[in-house]
Amino acid sequence: MSLLSSGLARSHGALLSRLLWPTALLFVVTILTVVMTFLWTSRHANEVAAATQRARLASALNQRLESLRDDLASFIAEGIAGSRAHPHEAGSMSSRGPSLRRLDGALVLSAAGSREILRDESGSSERVRALFADVRALRRSEADDAGDRDVPVTAEVVRQSMAPQILSDGTRLYAVVSARGRDVGSTFVPFLAGRELLIAWKRLDGPILARIAEIHGLAALTLAPVSKDATSTGLSLENGRGETVAEITWLPDRPGDLMQQRILPIVGVGLGFSALMFGAVALHFHRTTKNLAETDAIAKDLLGRDPLSGLANRMLFNERLDRELANVRDGAPGLAVVFIDLDRFKDVNDSYGHQAGDDLIQLVARRILDILPDRDTLARLGGDEFAIIQTQLASFEQAEALCRRILDLLTRPFAVAHTQVTIGASIGVALAPEHARSRESLMKLADTALYQAKSEGRNRVSFFQTHMDETLRMRKVVEDDLRKAITGDQLILHYQPLFSSDGEKIVGLEALVRWPHPERGLISPSEFIAIAEERGLVIPLGEWVLRRACEDGKRWPNLRVAVNVSAIQFRHRGFVESVTRALEETGFDASRLELELTEGVVVGDEDAAEAAMIELRALGVHLALDDFGTGYSSLIYLRRFAFDKIKIDRSFLESMEATGESAILVHSIVHLGRALGLVVTAEGVETKEQHRFLQALGCHQLQGYLFSRPVPREEIDRMVAAQVSAPASAA
Repeated sequence: MSLLSSGLARSHGALLSRLLWPTALLFVVTILTVVMTFLWTSRHANEVAAATQRARLASALNQRLESLRDDLASFIAEGIAGSRAHPHEAGSMSSRGPSLRRLDGALVLSAAGSREILRDESGSSERVRALFADVRALRRSEADDAGDRDVPVTAEVVRQSMAPQILSDGTRLYAVVSARGRDVGSTFVPFLAGRELLIAWKRLDGPILARIAEIHGLAALTLAPVSKDATSTGLSLENGRGETVAEITWLPDRPGDLMQQRILPIVGVGLGFSALMFGAVALHFHRTTKNLAETDAIAKDLLGRDPLSGLANRMLFNERLDRELANVRDGAPGLAVVFIDLDRFKDVNDSYGHQAGDDLIQLVARRILDILPDRDTLARLGGDEFAIIQTQLASFEQAEALCRRILDLLTRPFAVAHTQVTIGASIGVALAPEHARSRESLMKLADTALYQAKSEGRNRVSFFQTHMDETLRMRKVVEDDLRKAITGDQLILHYQPLFSSDGEKIVGLEALVRWPHPERGLISPSEFIAIAEERGLVIPLGEWVLRRACEDGKRWPNLRVAVNVSAIQFRHRGFVESVTRALEETGFDASRLELELTEGVVVGDEDAAEAAMIELRALGVHLALDDFGTGYSSLIYLRRFAFDKIKIDRSFLESMEATGESAILVHSIVHLGRALGLVVTAEGVETKEQHRFLQALGCHQLQGYLFSRPVPREEIDRMVAAQVSAPASAA
């Protein structure tokens, strides 16, 4: 459950990090973008409003300046016209007075610097003249007219020659127009003759500024000295020297502030509502992802579980083993990989049915789980195969103690199918980091140790040892090379003769396969047959042996050739067809073919075995029951199945004494076979005493190293030829 919870937390966190947090980040960025855009817009609106008011104020001042220039131009134009009409009054100034009433003052500066005040009601002549102290440097004529103008001098011509300016001395504001005498036709204005500059001005502060403020909506319009922190809403003013000495300030319109006051609460409410909505969506999303994570974790847990036992399956076992191996360090507690294979499980399954087998699997899982700590993992890899990850392993003895307890538990009776059944277990163990550090290597080594335990007699524990690498390498060779050897016709057959009871005449041959490996030399069947059965290669191997034996058997027309058939090969659906095909394609006489079967061939599905045997006998093939006497139900098989021969297992002869129990059993088997009309063959005859004993009992055929070892077919040719020539010589 803790693993499920941790997996749920990881899955939930992964979903949140992948979906919710990016969405939340996008939402926050969107909110910030909206707020920043709103603030920028309001600020920009304030700046635009201030710039608009500044432009309006500048336009209003320019209008006053243009009015002043018009007044002065009219005055000068009237003076020119009067001078032409009344030359005798050209020097009089009294007639010019009324034309200057709309101005606050006017003065004329001579080349020598003296001045003549034409009008100064405001008393500002000194201030204005001070503004134009450097007028010579500021006023430069674009064209120097040496004489009078030839064109008529009008108010517009005079107006174009004037320079209007808004000037300030720091406390007052003036609209000032200046014109040089020669530029306005001083030839026709006697009072400007020889003068350098004519200046007219009008003060713009006081009521005029108030009027401008009223017309253009400028609140608190005032003239003030330039401050260091002058704002961008002011209008800067210069003196006659080009220096900034004052500014006109006002309270600018701030529509952005008004927009913030009116719209910001609405925006705030909208953002708050959006935040609430997002929170609700996020909460719903959180719950949904949690439910999805729970569903996903449960689905993954179910995917990693064996449906029958509820244990971890191979996929989950591999995942947990990888995780545990990542924590294994030198000097720290290690772990053990324990492979368990149930003994005699198939017998229970065959005898009591598959439901009994399923019940037994569940009982086995329950017993082992009861003794395992929560930190360890028990898995069912398939069939009757279990595996354990034993963690926090401090010593070899700790793993051995666990395996001994498991063996003790599994040898106790189980109640299944309303009866008590007894099984056992073979256990293989590999340790990390002593034996290996990777999952694949550890599992291979544990499987090798398990194979060793089964080979040594089952119901035992085997820890991986270095010498077992040879078995592991052999399995690798079988897996990689045997299939190529079969298809490439790289195997060979040796034949061991079967002799008559007197040991003189060859009456049959048993075909035994050999594998001449290019690197490992000649490999005997005991080294690769069992592995071939495990790896699914025994069927093509058996078909090759059968075909080659039929082909070679044609060399010895008077001898019967026996071929061993494994249980897996015999149970294969197409076995009878493969035998028929081999006989037809090789042209071998079916009556000279003998198939040697063990009890395992008929265990499990006796009806199917009986049907196959009937078909084989219909072809003319002979059947022999091999290893007779080693099983627990051989007599039953002899009564039901029509065998032609029984072969006494070599184990009886190895321990046989003339008066011992084995001798009694051999005696009984021989007489039983003869009573049933069967041919009796004894295997493993190695001494003359055994030969004489079996001959005295009436055993029909003898086979063993006393007469001949398995030899190549060329040696069989020589032996058969020698046997044929011997009677001829005697005659």
